[in-house]
Amino acid sequence: MDKTEQAIEWMKQQKYEQAAELFNKIIEQHPKDPLGYINFGNLLLHINDLDRAMSFFNKAIEIDHQVPAGYYGLGNLFYEQENYPKAQENFQQAIELGLDIGDVYYMLGMSMVQQNLKALAIPYLQRAAEIDHHDEDKLFQYGLTLAESNYLSEAKEVFKNVLKLNQQHSDAHYNLGVLALYNENTAEALEHFTIALNHQPDHILAANGKEKIEELLREQNP
Repeated sequence: MDKTEQAIEWMKQQKYEQAAELFNKIIEQHPKDPLGYINFGNLLLHINDLDRAMSFFNKAIEIDHQVPAGYYGLGNLFYEQENYPKAQENFQQAIELGLDIGDVYYMLGMSMVQQNLKALAIPYLQRAAEIDHHDEDKLFQYGLTLAESNYLSEAKEVFKNVLKLNQQHSDAHYNLGVLALYNENTAEALEHFTIALNHQPDHILAANGKEKIEELLREQNP
């Protein structure tokens, strides 16, 4: 295990001081290598020291304007600051420079979602779900954005795929219930709301949906 791997391992173990010391040594030994600054910036971002993190990411980009991970780091930082246009700009730059991982497409899509540009976010969330096809969170967000953009049949298939990964995904069941209700299939909607509550008893939206359907059924069958 080299020094960088050791420092990253310490980060995972929440040994942040040891990781910082080692990243600092790496930078001292290789001051012209942008990766050291990026890794230190990621550590600072992780512990919410955003101002210092920005300086490290900017230093990495100053050394190498073509380093995609530097822009990805800045994208994450601006996202944390809720500066979604700047986050979008940096994630796009990272992709243009060749970063092809699920997380960068996901974060770019989410930056657009936060700006209510949901239709524009769809292809990026789709790409994220394709790359990380076992990641239920990415897949669910893709389905949710489809649904919120009125691509209902496509969203339904995505939510079904979420359930293939995790049968107990209460939000996927809830959204399938909403889609069923939209199609006036109250029996299917009630089933999904009930399953959602079985897996997550405090799911308020599913509880409200279930209550409204049961009230409707009582009115129809007094």
